Amino acid sequence: MRLWTLHPRYLDAKGLVALWREALLAQAVLKGLTRGYTRHPQLIRFRQTPAPEAAIAHYLRAVHAEAGRRGYRFDAGKIAPAPQPALMAATDGQIAYEWAHLKAKLKARAPAWLEILETVSIPEPHPSFRLVPGPVADWESLPGTLAR
Repeated sequence: MRLWTLHPRYLDAKGLVALWREALLAQAVLKGLTRGYTRHPQLIRFRQTPAPEAAIAHYLRAVHAEAGRRGYRFDAGKIAPAPQPALMAATDGQIAYEWAHLKAKLKARAPAWLEILETVSIPEPHPSFRLVPGPVADWESLPGTLAR
């Protein structure tokens, strides 16, 4: 599971579809509707919010909006209704780490998409996050995520 801190606009088609599916799975986990992935490190930052279900719903709404901008038809009815939560903090170190990780994935999977992204000097975070200075998130080195 990879719930990108990066804005979904940077994901290629395969990445955006995967993010939608993984965020829907995360929503089910946070709502207690599944027994799998309950301890996945990617969910830590959502669980640390006062309203984890609202945080993942907001996250999903931004992914849905990006899909719509591209002409994809993701089912918004799959997003649980929830109030607008406070933004989660994300470090500039985490963004830099994910940016490098995404570019490495795209080099193999979608080189033409990567070429478009080469014009981006400072990537934006997903709309669910506000940037703060800091290192890569601790949960990146936990089992279930990629090693640093």
